[in-house]
Amino acid sequence: MKELLRDNIRDLVPYSCARDEFTGEAEVYLDANENFFDYLGDGYNRYPDPLCRDLRVEIEKKMNLPFKNTVIGNGSDELIDNLIRIFCEPKKESILIMPPTYGAYKVFADVNDVACSELPLNKDFSIDIDGFNNFSKLNSDSTDRCKIVFVCSPNNPTGEAQSNEVISELASSFSGILVVDEAYGEFSDKESAVDLIDKYPNIVVLKTFSKCWGLAGARLGIMVADEYICEVMNKVKAPYNVGIPAQKAGLEQLSKSKDILIERDDVIKRRNEYFEKFKKLDIVEKVYDSDANFLLMKTKNSDQICKELQKKGIIIRNRNKDLHCRNCVRITIGSEEECKRVFDSMSEINL
Repeated sequence: MKELLRDNIRDLVPYSCARDEFTGEAEVYLDANENFFDYLGDGYNRYPDPLCRDLRVEIEKKMNLPFKNTVIGNGSDELIDNLIRIFCEPKKESILIMPPTYGAYKVFADVNDVACSELPLNKDFSIDIDGFNNFSKLNSDSTDRCKIVFVCSPNNPTGEAQSNEVISELASSFSGILVVDEAYGEFSDKESAVDLIDKYPNIVVLKTFSKCWGLAGARLGIMVADEYICEVMNKVKAPYNVGIPAQKAGLEQLSKSKDILIERDDVIKRRNEYFEKFKKLDIVEKVYDSDANFLLMKTKNSDQICKELQKKGIIIRNRNKDLHCRNCVRITIGSEEECKRVFDSMSEINL
């Protein structure tokens, strides 16, 4: 794994604070030039735990993600950005994405001046395994290598999750880092790629509190990876990247895990119900199977549908410009009242 790192990252001496080197509870903190007065009464005058230890302990208990294999990010976006910084040499090396997929992968590659190659999904939104194996073979012989492949599973915007059989085949074929983004994983009944990390240390899995756990505003992402990759990520990330309010919010949600997972089950049930309902609308040509908390559907005119819904104060996502998604819209599964309002409004649209 070490040979995959950029030279400057391999040799990086990280920023260190006194609390990185201390465990336990101190009585006097005079190491970080903080204000001694706690104006809000919640400890916000102190810097947060840079390693989010309490939160990771609870994540291990409630999410079954091993403490030693986790790093918490300021949203998964920070983790994506840092993974590219860690492994990809600007102007020389590249990442690979499989469109249509989450657009931020390419954005962060562009920000880091790293090339972004594409291997499109098949028209049925499955991964082109033969194409990937050919790519991997050519890539292993290249001096300007692709270092990271991003697989969004369940995929955004298509909703399809990949089996661990497919993920294993990709990881064994590719000599770089395979990032499996499971932001929507709680809504899928397919197994998590976390189960594969011991066998394939080049697999990195991303999780988030933004979807199922209802904390999009707190910005809490989770990287699950081989211990060495976690060690490197902790060197590269900002020293205090996740604030006290966000860590407290994560702990609060995990304390409600039973209720939240019941609500998650309700979302899945409603997704399946509206999958059948939307199929019956005249303006809908196809509704795609989904392992996520949204439905992608092909319509007769996505631009017009989005405009008509906006007039009624309803915002959905137009995916018309995405590969293989001509006239497609993506609709998040909200409350029963929200879903019914969207469905009723679409029922009134004549095209």
